[in-house]
Order: sequence, then C-alpha cells, then structure tokens
Amino acid sequence: MIIGALLVLTWLVLLLRYPAKALPISLAAVCGLGLVALLVAWQDNRETAQLARLDLRLSYAPQQCPADRALRVHMKNGNQVPLTELHWRVAAYAPGDTVNLAEASYNAPRYRGPGELQPGAEWTDCLPLPPLRSGYRPQTLEFRAEHLQGSFAN
Repeated sequence: MIIGALLVLTWLVLLLRYPAKALPISLAAVCGLGLVALLVAWQDNRETAQLARLDLRLSYAPQQCPADRALRVHMKNGNQVPLTELHWRVAAYAPGDTVNLAEASYNAPRYRGPGELQPGAEWTDCLPLPPLRSGYRPQTLEFRAEHLQGSFAN
C-alpha cells in the first residue's frame, strides 16, 4: 500500500513537472487499463450468462441412488459451447424457508461436474448428501446448487 502511494505521488510530480511528456503516457496507460477492465467485465458477464443456461437439478433419490450417495444430480448444458469445468456447493432448505440447513464444514463433500459436457448434452449422477443440521431429514428438504463456478470452451 505504501509502495502504491509512492508510485501515485511520483506520477503526480512527473505530471506536474513534465506535463508535455507525462500526459500522453498517462492517457495511454489509463486507456490501456480501461480496456483491460472492460475485457474482464465482459468475460465475467459472459460466464455468468453461460452458467445461467445450465439446467442443474438436485433431488434426494434413495430409490435410484446408493445409500451413501443419495443426492441425484441432473444437468443439461443449454449453451452453444462445451462446459469444461464446474463445481458448486449444495444447500438444503425446508420448503418455503430461506435458512440453509446444510452445514458448511471442512469435511463436507466437494461437488464437481462431469468434466467436459457438450452443448445440449445431459449428465446424471449420484453424489453424497451434504451434512445436515441435526433434527432434519433429507426427504423433507429441497436441495439446490449454489455458488456455481465453471468454465466453458471458447
């Protein structure tokens, strides 16, 4: 932080002392930083839109899945490009409630997607349930994928 303040102070002194030389360089630097900021914002918005086009459903399915992996996940890639990586957290809610009943502990399972999923393709798997707060049964809860983070092929 101190180094950054010194750099800004040095830049201001140079700008005041040698405006004819420092001003064009400063304007070029500001334009370059602006272009980088626009590129980062555009990529972030594009990724957010692509993640929104994923149809990801979670359900408690002990009849269709093994007992130690009773959380059924079904995903469809609604994008025009392949999904290359995806991970998320599982939240559990009582119907009509907004309190997450899944405990976020260090030993909680990590949830990852199938790897590469082509456009329009579907993926189904059984995953372990997250640890729940005591007193709640998984059959009475709604499970949702939250904090999705992923990447897509260009």
